[in-house]
Amino acid sequence: MLLQITDLRKSYDGPEGRIEVLRGIDLSLEAGRTLALTGESGSGKSTLLHLVGGLDRADAGRIVIDGTDITGLDDAGRAMLRRDTVSIVFQQFNLIPSLDVAANIAFQARLAGKHDADRAHALADALGLTDQLGKYPEDLSGGQQQRVAIARTLAARPRLVLADEPTGNLDEATAAKVLDQMLALVAETGAALMMATHSPNLAARLDARVHLSLGRLA
Repeated sequence: MLLQITDLRKSYDGPEGRIEVLRGIDLSLEAGRTLALTGESGSGKSTLLHLVGGLDRADAGRIVIDGTDITGLDDAGRAMLRRDTVSIVFQQFNLIPSLDVAANIAFQARLAGKHDADRAHALADALGLTDQLGKYPEDLSGGQQQRVAIARTLAARPRLVLADEPTGNLDEATAAKVLDQMLALVAETGAALMMATHSPNLAARLDARVHLSLGRLA
């Protein structure tokens, strides 16, 4: 089992007191499998992805990735996890403004010592970015920036891909191509994919689906 989540809980302080965002999540995902995470806005999808990606700490529960309980890792350990094992496609893209598209795509793979120029160019071509490689993020549309962020994630060949509404700014045809690339990575490398999405069409293409409602799996 590549990912095992047990009784995961997370709360935040709100204007009217403590808000329980995740209320005891149990979830598992095998290597080579894909999982769609659905649910209304505010149901806890992004929080769950951030915890699994080591971007935040849980209040209680365990997250075990590839045999390592990441809930006990310090900041450096969680950063290493994101460098070597887990890649995240953010809603905000998080591209580096001072790097052109080609360098942004290669950035995470270089950090992990996995850079493959041929693979990076193949991803750029598959995602329609070949003519944009010398441009900078500020020169791109939102949809183009999103495709760069996805190419950067896939170029690093992670063991686990976490994607938070990765096709939200894309038209239906481009969204299907993006998902094709994610599914190809899973098939090629034995990685796993957990994707939060509002799209029933995209969710239906994944191996399994779970629905979050009010911080619990429904």
